[in-house]
Amino acid sequence: MGVPRVYCSCEVCDEARREGGLNRRYRSLVHLDDSEYGTMLIDCGPDWRVQMESAGLKRIDRILITHAHFDHIGGLAEWADMCRWLNYRGEAYAMEDVIAEINQRFPWIQRNIDFRPITARLQFGSWDVDCWKINHGKNGYAYAFRFTHGRSGTSWAYCSDAIALTDEQVIPLQNLDLLVLGTSFYHEPFPFDSRSVYDVTEALELVRDWKAKQAIFTHMSHDIDLRRDYGLPDHVSYATTGLKLTLQG
Repeated sequence: MGVPRVYCSCEVCDEARREGGLNRRYRSLVHLDDSEYGTMLIDCGPDWRVQMESAGLKRIDRILITHAHFDHIGGLAEWADMCRWLNYRGEAYAMEDVIAEINQRFPWIQRNIDFRPITARLQFGSWDVDCWKINHGKNGYAYAFRFTHGRSGTSWAYCSDAIALTDEQVIPLQNLDLLVLGTSFYHEPFPFDSRSVYDVTEALELVRDWKAKQAIFTHMSHDIDLRRDYGLPDHVSYATTGLKLTLQG
């Protein structure tokens, strides 16, 4: 839902409402920029327009989509409108079931966006990109993306909505240079089978087990207060709005 939540007056939401609030968080997406493949996003949630303005972006070449939940696709209609006004066709890559669900919700959207089903490994510039299905708990399933540089072997993965991953689903998340993982609560008090993402305490164990060199937690609820010191290891941090990272290929 992002932070602040409209109905909530907790300390975190109230701090996020103030100008420059550290806890103001939009729905999760990643902006990728590479001289070899241009400008690309992972996901396109309902805060897309504000995020584009904040980043000074006026065009997106393509978008990778993890799943068709509203917080990950709510901005697609506005992107399609951008494509219409700039007179170009956007490219969206997703699994076939995700594309089918998007077309049900936006039956007109293919007028401006070419949806390309992922059937094998993708390549953008020097990066090989793998996509695979992951458990999303009570919310069904989603997909994750792993990027591996063809020359250097540098690897990173985006896994925003996951819980109770199987041994097979975990394999691409091991030994990464960077892991971006979704965590909603620091310690989620609800029954495990009623949840949809890992909490921070669980994610810290996974980062250790998967041997990630660096990890960033995203997709956070108003349970996480960025003014607090949670004692995270040096190689683990919380995402902040507008966070920028550079990965060397």
